[in-house]
Amino acid sequence: MDQPRTTRRMFCATALTAAATVLLTSRGAGPAAALPSTGTPIVPAEWESHSGCVMAWPWDRTNGWGGLLPQVQAEVAAVAKSIARFETVLMFAEPGTTADARRQCGPSVTVVEYPVNDCWTRDTGPIFALNAARTQRTGLDFRFNGWGNKYPYDKDDLLPVGVCNYLSVPRRPVDLVLEGGSVITDGQGTLITTEECLLNPNRNPGMTRAQIEAALLAAYGASKVIWLPYGLDNDLITNGHVDLVASYLGPARVLLHTQPDTSSPNHTRMEANRSVLLAATDACGRPFRIEELHQQPHFQVYGALVDTFSYTNYYLTSGSVVVPTAQEPDDAAALCRYAELFPGREIVGIPARTLAWGGGGVHCITQHLPAVS
Repeated sequence: MDQPRTTRRMFCATALTAAATVLLTSRGAGPAAALPSTGTPIVPAEWESHSGCVMAWPWDRTNGWGGLLPQVQAEVAAVAKSIARFETVLMFAEPGTTADARRQCGPSVTVVEYPVNDCWTRDTGPIFALNAARTQRTGLDFRFNGWGNKYPYDKDDLLPVGVCNYLSVPRRPVDLVLEGGSVITDGQGTLITTEECLLNPNRNPGMTRAQIEAALLAAYGASKVIWLPYGLDNDLITNGHVDLVASYLGPARVLLHTQPDTSSPNHTRMEANRSVLLAATDACGRPFRIEELHQQPHFQVYGALVDTFSYTNYYLTSGSVVVPTAQEPDDAAALCRYAELFPGREIVGIPARTLAWGGGGVHCITQHLPAVS
C-alpha cells in the first residue's frame, strides 16, 4: 500500500503548470459574458430548493491520498449515491477515470469527463446565484489558489468553466481568491465568514479587509458580513473555513460548533465566535438564534491525528441531511441532534474519516445547484 503524504497539509513547493488539453479552456471562453438583465443575482441559502449537486472524483494518489485513495473514493461515492436519491448529482471526473467513477458511483450519478485535481467542489466549483425572478442561474467564478498555494490547482481553478459550460449557465468571473467553504449565506443579505481565513495573506495579500468585504458583498448580492474570529484549532489546510464551525439552519438561525471542554483549544475559540453572533444582528436587523453542537471526535488515520473533523460539515437535500460520521461514539449524539434540528427529514450518516484526514467533510465535496422557477 502506498504511503500517503500527510493529507493536503503537504503542500506543493514547485510552480504549477496548466494542463495542455482542449478541455481546459481559458476563463474568457464559454458563456461567461451574458448576465441576467433582471438585476444583481443573489446567492440563495442552502436550505432553499436544489435541483442538483456538483461533485468531483478523487483520482490522484500523488495529490496527498497515496494508499488511502480507495477509501476516499468509497466515501465520495457513498455521499454521491445518498444525495442522488433526492436530486441530480453531476460527478466531474478526470479523463481516463470516468469508467471507475461510474462503476463506484452507480447509475444514479451522472459522470462528466473534465480535468480535475481533487474532490473539493465546495471550494473549487462555481457558486450559483439566482436573478430576482429566480428564473436564471449565474455561476460565480472566484479565483482558486489551492488554499493559499498549498496544493495543485491548475485544473481545479478552471472547474467553474467546465461546470457552467456543461449546464449552459452564464459565468461571471470574480477577481477575488475565495473558497465556497469560507462563506455561508442566508440569501437575505447576510454573510458569515471567519477573519482567520478571509484575512489570511495567502489569499488576497493586496486587499484590505474593507476591500475584501466589498468584493464579497457585491458578488453574493448581500449587504452585511459578520466576521467570526476563528475556525477550528489546527486547521492548517483551509485556515479556518466557516463550514467547519457553523452552518445556516434558517433565517437568523445558526448551528454553531461549541466546545464545553475547557481543556480543549477550541473552547476559547468557539466561545469567541459565539459572543460575536450573540452581539450581532443580521442584514434584516434580526438577532441570531444559536443552536449548539458540542461533539467533535478526535481519532487517528494512518497514524496521524485527525483533530478537525466536523459534524457541521453536512449537506442538505429536500428530504435528507447527509452528515459526516467518524465511526466514533460521538456519532450517535450528533445524529440525534440533527434529528431534532431537521424533523421530517431522513438523517443519513456517511463515514467520512478519510475525508476528515484530508481536511474536509461532506459539505466540502458538494456544491449545490439552486432550483429555478
